[in-house]
Amino acid sequence: MRIASGDWALTLDPAAGGLIRALTRRGADILRPMPEGSAEPLESACFPLAPYANRIAHGRFDWEGETFSLTPNHPAIAHPIHGTTWLGEWMVRDSRGDSVTLVHAHTADADWPWSFALTQTLCLSAQGLTARLAITNTDARAMPAGLGFHPWFAREDVTAISFGAKGLWLGDAEMLPTEHTAPDALGDWSTPSPLELPHLVDNCYTGWDGTVRIARRDGDLVLESAGTPYLHLFVPQGADFFCAEPQTTMPDAVNRDAPAPLEPGATRALEMTIRSA
Repeated sequence: MRIASGDWALTLDPAAGGLIRALTRRGADILRPMPEGSAEPLESACFPLAPYANRIAHGRFDWEGETFSLTPNHPAIAHPIHGTTWLGEWMVRDSRGDSVTLVHAHTADADWPWSFALTQTLCLSAQGLTARLAITNTDARAMPAGLGFHPWFAREDVTAISFGAKGLWLGDAEMLPTEHTAPDALGDWSTPSPLELPHLVDNCYTGWDGTVRIARRDGDLVLESAGTPYLHLFVPQGADFFCAEPQTTMPDAVNRDAPAPLEPGATRALEMTIRSA
């Protein structure tokens, strides 16, 4: 499926994972395009994170007096990661030339023991993309709920990025948070900085100010998100992409900084914008 507006065009997979397959501006890749024929979510351009973001350590956590155990959900990663909806089936609820709304329903199971409904809306304008994600608890019990987006930005034309944050979680070899430290511990992103680093960055920044500025040779970009105090930055050495992921919770949040309970019938939402500066 394809939507477009002005200089912007987006292709997506409306069934598997609610995945964005490509996002372009004036024909140039803004997000890393998904290989033709691929069904691997980790090769996509962007996918939604729900009902939790990033890893849950060993899949184990306590919630309201009960202990839960989840199994890993991707063969490449030892811990359950990014929730269930990036691996689930979605349906198109509404589609227009410049927008689409997808819905996903989850019934409580071993992968997530609460039922919920999720809505993802993707809208293009002359300025860029606005993506909205909303989760509603359809279970009879309160549940923990974290949301996020996982955009994979094309890196070739990017010269620098910058953003503000108050802290940074260092991680262990399995990318689980270990120590909260100063935001410049792995590089100072408060001023425009190149992505060529001597080390991997796969870390969560706390107290994020909600904006990432991306300098590109063909025109700068801005990533914005409201209500997401966490930014997970993934900058692998030598790759053709980087990820800047707005999230409502930190990795392993249910074991560290648990989200407020989402009561039965209640909804939690976030919005992400990727636009020309």
